[in-house]
Amino acid sequence: MSTAPTFIYRAKPPGSYAEDRAANPEPPQAQALRPALTPAEYRARRENTRVIIARIVFAVAFVLLWEAAARWLLDPFWIGQPSKVAQRLWSLIVSNDLLWHLTPTVTQAAAGLLLSLVVGVPVGLLFAYSKFVERVLEPFFLGLYSIPRIALAPLFILWFGIGPMSKIVMAFSLVVFVVILNTYEGMRGVDRDLVDMLKAMRASRTYIFRKVTLPSIVPWIFASIRVGVGLALIGSVVGELLGSNRGLGWYVEHAAGRIDVIGVFTGLVILMVVGIVLNELVKLAEVRLIRNRY
Repeated sequence: MSTAPTFIYRAKPPGSYAEDRAANPEPPQAQALRPALTPAEYRARRENTRVIIARIVFAVAFVLLWEAAARWLLDPFWIGQPSKVAQRLWSLIVSNDLLWHLTPTVTQAAAGLLLSLVVGVPVGLLFAYSKFVERVLEPFFLGLYSIPRIALAPLFILWFGIGPMSKIVMAFSLVVFVVILNTYEGMRGVDRDLVDMLKAMRASRTYIFRKVTLPSIVPWIFASIRVGVGLALIGSVVGELLGSNRGLGWYVEHAAGRIDVIGVFTGLVILMVVGIVLNELVKLAEVRLIRNRY
């Protein structure tokens, strides 16, 4: 008596399909037939292009309105003039003075921002993990936060001199509280049910932090960085206004002392452009990090 053949299905272990795809890649004909972009990617790219064009149009319109106001409506002594600002900016580039003043301002702001992350993130985590520490330190933290940091600038100059350190500490004092608060709020948003489930499965604290806690607080940390970029530049510039021999803050203060309105607006325009560029770099880093890791 013949018996029918028996077929046994054996499930492949995880990763076998990926290994098969790696061992047998798609032929060039199939790759050529596949669309270059998915509909969602095409819509996203189209929307990004529209945003970029709208930004350019807005910037050009603003500059043209400013130029027209300076020529026909208001005295350029009070509001400056874009064409003269562009001429001054070009002269700074040619003479290498732009790099001379830009380097310390950006370096001090970046150092203050980095220091605030190194200090602020652990403190925010400590507040979130220990309710006792939070309750003990909360009134002192809020008291320090309520002090206008601008009023501390002369004290920082007395302590650290007119060198870069006083500007770094000034930038740090403006940003660190934002980092602490954002880190703490990010920790409050962690899914407690998921954490409890992983604890019940005997997951280690390191694993929970890496897989649950860190992805939850990373957007908050990047939000604090984006806010901190402007605050760090303010701290660096304020320090230069009070005591320095170079930097964009010193350039603005020096131009104002000579009643050079074009020089003042040139320094302000440079600071605005630097802030925009740094914020766009932070946004790009955030998108890349979240896309590649999370």
